Amino acid sequence: MTEKIQKPWLFILTIGLGTLLNPLNSSMISVALTRMQHEFTLTFADASWLISIFYLASAAGQPVMGKLSDMFGPKKLFIAGLILVAAASVLAPFSPNFLSLLACRALQAIGSSTLFPSGMSMVRTHITKGQGKALAVLSVFASTSAAFGPSIGGFLIASWDWHSIFLINFPFIILSFVLALFVLPNTGQGKFEIKRIDFIGIGLFITAIVGIILFLLSLDQNIRWWALFMFIAAGTIFYLYEIKQAEPFIDMKGLTKNHTVSLIYVQFMSINLIYYCYFFGFPTFLQQVRNYSEQHTGLIMLALAGFGVIVSPLAGRIIDKYGSKLPMVIGAALLLVGTGLLLTYHETSPLLWLLIIMAVLGMSNGFNNISMQTALYEHVKPEETGSASGLFQTSRYLGSILSSSLLGLTFNRHLDDQHLHLVAIICFVFCVIVLALALKLPGKMKVRSN
Repeated sequence: MTEKIQKPWLFILTIGLGTLLNPLNSSMISVALTRMQHEFTLTFADASWLISIFYLASAAGQPVMGKLSDMFGPKKLFIAGLILVAAASVLAPFSPNFLSLLACRALQAIGSSTLFPSGMSMVRTHITKGQGKALAVLSVFASTSAAFGPSIGGFLIASWDWHSIFLINFPFIILSFVLALFVLPNTGQGKFEIKRIDFIGIGLFITAIVGIILFLLSLDQNIRWWALFMFIAAGTIFYLYEIKQAEPFIDMKGLTKNHTVSLIYVQFMSINLIYYCYFFGFPTFLQQVRNYSEQHTGLIMLALAGFGVIVSPLAGRIIDKYGSKLPMVIGAALLLVGTGLLLTYHETSPLLWLLIIMAVLGMSNGFNNISMQTALYEHVKPEETGSASGLFQTSRYLGSILSSSLLGLTFNRHLDDQHLHLVAIICFVFCVIVLALALKLPGKMKVRSN
């Protein structure tokens, strides 16, 4: 029997405070990279691993934690996730070296990745009336924390150095932990089945991704051909292994059956590759080339993040009236225009011009996120929604990982306007692909009948 939630708003608040930790910590790091480079004497390619390791651990950890939530009970896993994030946030500021800091970032990602699937499981089970509204509120928690992470990080670093971006987690952790103990229901746990977790598939996936990252980061020096071989070999074995599994880490059979959905994943991965090149690239550029402080950088980044939040409701209304294709095309076009405008930005350009460019790019993100998710659900069967959502998140993580590798390659030796333009040129090619895929997607841009 499902336990009735007495105060749904407090239930949602408890989960929301936990689930915001992953997007918040993935975005605050963008303003801290420069300070960490100096602290640990790193190249930008080395520092980019702070981004990659977080998304790689999130991509590998979230599906596993979803299954562990079913086995041990979502409340237990939610509390365990909070404890892991707390442990990582305590240890990170005292990291004696860069490898220790990377380990803390990975632990932080695994812990925060535990919170989303366990939280969603409780919402689906215990919020039967107004579930869509509850999920929308949780989405606001996640999107807002991700959008304003650089601004929050900028103010914190300007006041208390980079260590503060880890310590700021504790108000959210403590409040969510205390509320979780008393508010979250004790859902019955399932049977413990370790065989349900595809450890071999996860290991092959991580090996392949690490291989491609190492290869891409070596393209401007001594090329690591062995890393490319590692990527190809691990990727091939991963595919052959996964198609034979009853509960694979990634459903490769499903990907090959539904070509439209597969293209949606490719499109979303490309969108995130482009967007996160700017999301992580602009703060470093502003600090190291334009010599803005962390605090001012955080404020400037509001143009990129804030406009995405502002236009999201408009994108939602367009989707309700016309379907997902029109806002998807608008988002792809804005991304293409914003990237093209970035090529006109030079050393003598005023800050206002950069803010306008960032606003265009931010608006594209507001249209792209909601339209891509809607398009996915329009093209999958209801019973496949769970696995499709997992792959959707994986494609986001892969795009983010590739963006950090691209930045590590282009920003590594020297950073100036020309290198920013080089990133924009590469992203422009992907923008064309994104727009082509948006136009190719089945569906007509017409008014829906009521």
